[in-house]
Amino acid sequence: MFDSKVFNGEVFGKYVERVPDLKRNELLRAGVLRARPDLGNMLSDQTGGNRITVPMKGLLDGEVLNYDGSTDITSTSTDTFSQTMVVVGRAKAWTERDFSYDITGGVDFMDNVAQQVSKYFENVDQDTILAILKGVFAINNADIQKHIYDITADQTSNVFSATTLNTAINRASGENKGIYKVAIMNSDVATSLENLQLLEYMKYNDANGIQRDLGIATLNGRIVLIDDSATSEVDSTGQTPVTNYITYVLGDGAFDYLDCGAKVPYEMSRDPKTNGGQDTLYARQRKLFAPRGISWKGASSIISPTATQLATGTNWEIVNNGKTGNDLKYFNHKAIPMVKIVTRG
Repeated sequence: MFDSKVFNGEVFGKYVERVPDLKRNELLRAGVLRARPDLGNMLSDQTGGNRITVPMKGLLDGEVLNYDGSTDITSTSTDTFSQTMVVVGRAKAWTERDFSYDITGGVDFMDNVAQQVSKYFENVDQDTILAILKGVFAINNADIQKHIYDITADQTSNVFSATTLNTAINRASGENKGIYKVAIMNSDVATSLENLQLLEYMKYNDANGIQRDLGIATLNGRIVLIDDSATSEVDSTGQTPVTNYITYVLGDGAFDYLDCGAKVPYEMSRDPKTNGGQDTLYARQRKLFAPRGISWKGASSIISPTATQLATGTNWEIVNNGKTGNDLKYFNHKAIPMVKIVTRG
């Protein structure tokens, strides 16, 4: 063993197999990110470059008047809502020693690092989205609570059933439940639904005309994606810890997304002295993930929020018109395309 590299004089110099990365990152592939290149100009125009406030036009409202020839016609104006979005910056570096190359028979570990940087930051991005979701569902607001369907306390039926998804999205959005397109769930939950024959697999005809499964399932008309890394947590509130399964149901464009870039996203540094010589790869990124209908309200001193800050409910609020008292109006929560389902199986 040298510098965490396993050395085998006969084999290792001829063949290296990368440690498999089992994280699926299905959230990033679910079509829930809506590219917003237009936000880049706004970031440049607004002070700071790390957060922007985007105006949202309100809908017509107000009580209709009786047209009877004697009632005055009075007017009202539409409200303007605003959504504040914050940029998340992340950085990492990896160092490999020259001697690792020498002692393993010419294996280029820095090349191995370079080939995995994209996947590494996919993992980072998914963790960012999960932290944001945790923060959104922790907002102390009665309307947000309607988007959380937790049946773990139900002693008779606390597992995902044929009606769970439909009940959850109807509870959250009512007649607008058609906004939900995809469910990301744990493999244990998906397997149970498979065993109950509740998942339907999309079909295709191969070159010989034989119908086969695509490997993509649907439930209640929503695409089901499976990702164990994102969909379970240990509940230690009782005497015996148990596993809660989290299923996220999201709509198209649940997040506005912008890759803001960094001045120098990647660079190599050569240190010929330390440890006989070593190379370091530095990576930096700045990205914006703005949940639909939800505004960032964290302190102005937060330049780039940490995962903990993103997961804190008091740092978020439902988009509103900025007024107080009876004049305060919120973005209609039924248009927020996010639901969290918590089950025991």
